[in-house]
Amino acid sequence: MKLVVVGLGQCGGRIADQFAWLNMKARGERRFDLISSIIAVNTDMADLSGLKHIKPDKKHRILIGAQKSGGHGVGKINELGAQVAREDADVVLEAMTASQQFPEADAFLLIAGAAGGTGSGSIPVLTQVLKERFPQKPVYDLIVLPFRSEELTEKRVVYNVATCLKSAYLVADAVLLVDNQNYYRGNSPINRALFDINKAVVEPFYNLLSAGEEKISDFVGGKTLDAGDIIQTLSGWAVLGHGQAEVPRHCFFKRRDFRTEAIENHPGMLALERSVSGLSLRCNPEDAKKGLYLISAPAAEMSMELFKEVGARLRSLAPDAIIRSGDYPRQKGAVEVTIILAELLRLDKLTDYFKRAIEFIYTTQRGQENIDQKHREFGDLFGEIPSLI
Repeated sequence: MKLVVVGLGQCGGRIADQFAWLNMKARGERRFDLISSIIAVNTDMADLSGLKHIKPDKKHRILIGAQKSGGHGVGKINELGAQVAREDADVVLEAMTASQQFPEADAFLLIAGAAGGTGSGSIPVLTQVLKERFPQKPVYDLIVLPFRSEELTEKRVVYNVATCLKSAYLVADAVLLVDNQNYYRGNSPINRALFDINKAVVEPFYNLLSAGEEKISDFVGGKTLDAGDIIQTLSGWAVLGHGQAEVPRHCFFKRRDFRTEAIENHPGMLALERSVSGLSLRCNPEDAKKGLYLISAPAAEMSMELFKEVGARLRSLAPDAIIRSGDYPRQKGAVEVTIILAELLRLDKLTDYFKRAIEFIYTTQRGQENIDQKHREFGDLFGEIPSLI
């Protein structure tokens, strides 16, 4: 599957930068591209200057809203971010379509942090524009939720998150949710921590996008998972997971008895459990209506038994989901499992954002306090959140 990747705002731009690195990796290791076009869009010139892998010309790093922001951002006001994105949408679209590989793209992936101003405001606006201009290509929004410390520091952050999520959900084919807090480990320096998080966000896409683009027959799966499977799976609220487990050396013995096969299947199950426990947003898999898993392992170890066991386990976790699957015999010395859970019907994290955003609206704009929301349904909360489009 080939993507057009657009990073919006500081957070979106940095993750898009990691996608540029991922494409360089695919080109070097696998001799094909995963990204047909990649650009970063921002209202802050300094943020654009800090990227490392996206080409530094004005067709790949686009400054919007310069007259309103002076090139210094929109100050976390996502309504202003939405406005400048609407005004400069044609500039962004022109840059996207300038690539000779653009017609090869299967879908758009727009990326933004939900807490800020530029990314939070522009992602639903540009999603809507792309849906109108290219109705035949799906548009997916990857939206990053803030750290807990950010939510506590400034109440406006929660409002931005809620309005961004609602607006994107109304126009995108799917909203892929990523919780920054899930990826945070220890007390690393902030630059290192953010780099590690962004790398972890992008990692699940490597095999997922590669499986359908593989050109070498030895690495084409017996059950290829391609763009069509991903497109049929991705809809509504969605999350991704990725897990890896090393294959013990004795798994490569030619002789296979029941002990050998039991050991052989263990790495696959361990990789699956790690992908579930490391989902991009904590959720209950039982609430998913669609799912997908991709197993990547050494070709000699890609047994039907492994495939069956992983599929049965995911089925037990998401019993109501339509599940698609595939294999990709590219891996060496390890089993990797990538999963998508989509059309999630209930997400407590989002319900909490909507409740707190409504409290913010009532207390700051309407002068009311102590709003009783204990028993309100998700749909009612969703309806009260303002839209940016």
